[in-house]
Amino acid sequence: MRKKVTKAIFPVAGMGTRFLPATKSVPKEIMTLVDRPLVQYAIDEARAAGIKEFIFVTSRGKGALEDYFDHAPQLENELKKKGKDKLLEILKSTNMDSGEIAYIRQHRALGLGHAVWCARRLVHNEPFAVILPDDVIAAEKPCLQQMVEAYEETGGNMVAAMEVPKESASAYGVLDIKEDMGSMVSVKGMVEKPSADEAPSNLAVIGRYILSPNIFRNLNKLKSGAGGEIQLTDAIAKEIDNPDRGGGVYGYRFRGQRFDCGSKAGFLQATVAFGLARDELRDDLEGYLQELMAARAAAE
Repeated sequence: MRKKVTKAIFPVAGMGTRFLPATKSVPKEIMTLVDRPLVQYAIDEARAAGIKEFIFVTSRGKGALEDYFDHAPQLENELKKKGKDKLLEILKSTNMDSGEIAYIRQHRALGLGHAVWCARRLVHNEPFAVILPDDVIAAEKPCLQQMVEAYEETGGNMVAAMEVPKESASAYGVLDIKEDMGSMVSVKGMVEKPSADEAPSNLAVIGRYILSPNIFRNLNKLKSGAGGEIQLTDAIAKEIDNPDRGGGVYGYRFRGQRFDCGSKAGFLQATVAFGLARDELRDDLEGYLQELMAARAAAE
């Protein structure tokens, strides 16, 4: 019987330099999208997929991230005294139970593959998920939940994939497709950040993975790849030719819209999209955007 995916790794050791000066004192992962930190969207998605153990790979200066998931008794008591029950429920939903969350330090910035490798002793011999909080996905059914359901049929290793313009391929790991089965593709190769001419397809890997523990063995043997970093895609690619040991690699075309909140433009786009999706904010925000566009058109 295939083991359930109950553990997830969240690589959050990056310095967030694209958001300086804000990230001088605030970890990028707790910057707010409307009224929730980026990392809360990732946690909620993981919970919906059945994840029970949350492993954060952090670095120096991430204390505020750890504090965010802790209980806040003084604040909870104040809200209780003032009868603000709705806010109290929202606050309690962000708490993590003791033993549910763990933190591992990545002492050197050696890439995503190295960050995942740092968590190997907490994962042991189980399949696991990797979620990059920078990639926020708006979907009716959360992306990782879609993938877990598909994984129950396929096993092996699975990456979330979306179609991108060929000229954007150099920003992603790109799949070389063996067989296209609609929402799922089997993979015969993966290329990290290829040029537009060298990209084997326009199907790019984004920040959701379900991986076999064999990945750790592959990461043990890897030297630095593209960009001088240890690339997770290189470790996944080594499983393509090993179906006999539970390997094989699949790309999953998720249903939903992905926002790259690691970039300023993507963060702003996500803020607008998530704001418009909220009943209590939609009318005011939509009215403002319409006025803004009308003013710009008149000025031209």
